[in-house]
Amino acid sequence: MEKKHKGDQFIGREITFKVLRYDPGRDKKPYLKAYQFVLERGMTVLDGLMHIKETQDNTLAYRKSCRMGVCGSCGMLVNGKPVLACQTQISELGRAVVEVRPLPNYPLIRDVVPDLTQLFDKHQHIKPHIIRENWEEQDSPTAEYLQTPAELEQYLQFSYCIKCGCCIAACPTSSTDESYIGAQALGQCYRYAIDSRDEGFQQRIPLVDFPQGIWRCHFPGACSEACPKGVDPAFAIQLLKKEITLKILGMKKDRQGAKLAGPQENPRVVADVPAAPQKTAGK
Repeated sequence: MEKKHKGDQFIGREITFKVLRYDPGRDKKPYLKAYQFVLERGMTVLDGLMHIKETQDNTLAYRKSCRMGVCGSCGMLVNGKPVLACQTQISELGRAVVEVRPLPNYPLIRDVVPDLTQLFDKHQHIKPHIIRENWEEQDSPTAEYLQTPAELEQYLQFSYCIKCGCCIAACPTSSTDESYIGAQALGQCYRYAIDSRDEGFQQRIPLVDFPQGIWRCHFPGACSEACPKGVDPAFAIQLLKKEITLKILGMKKDRQGAKLAGPQENPRVVADVPAAPQKTAGK
């Protein structure tokens, strides 16, 4: 016998999507427009919007790409919660009426499409890449940097950020101060600060240690609750506060980045494993 799931009562029934509509070239202000369709098993909120566009209203605008929770394009406010539309099952919402709005705390481009320019600008601001003193090695790498599994574990969960913007949409500080740098950028600042290959912590401190920077976070935790990938930016922000405080008090020394992996002497040959390909860089 097929197992019943929460929300199965809505399968095969007509449901209503109330979608925020706004065309800045035509409308004076945003408004909600209702659409009805029969819910099929497995339909996500994004499937619902695509169904509406294909069968009822081809003027509806939304953003999507991968449809598998990886690209972060389809972040929306669904029944009051910031989520990825592509991985939110309509039936699991448990309601016959679903309200879809654009992510709050961003300017609105059209309908449910927010302008994420500020998100990406703030992310870029914290230099989200490995910084090394030896630029020549970075420009023309000769080997990989050594890193242990324990060192990888320190930053791994924070590297899962897909920049969907749901954390900013849920943040009460971002809702009252658009100049606040935000949970996404701060979380990624910590991600690189603890990466054993990185030597750029000193450079990043002034990028987040300012009035609208890290100390504006009051630790409500809404960012972590909203993250669709299970990243905990609120935790990262608190750990970054600790690292900055220790550095300012002179209790944290500059860290030398991970060493390069040297040539391996007498490498162990494993049967059935093909040889490494020829080098393509530095020829």
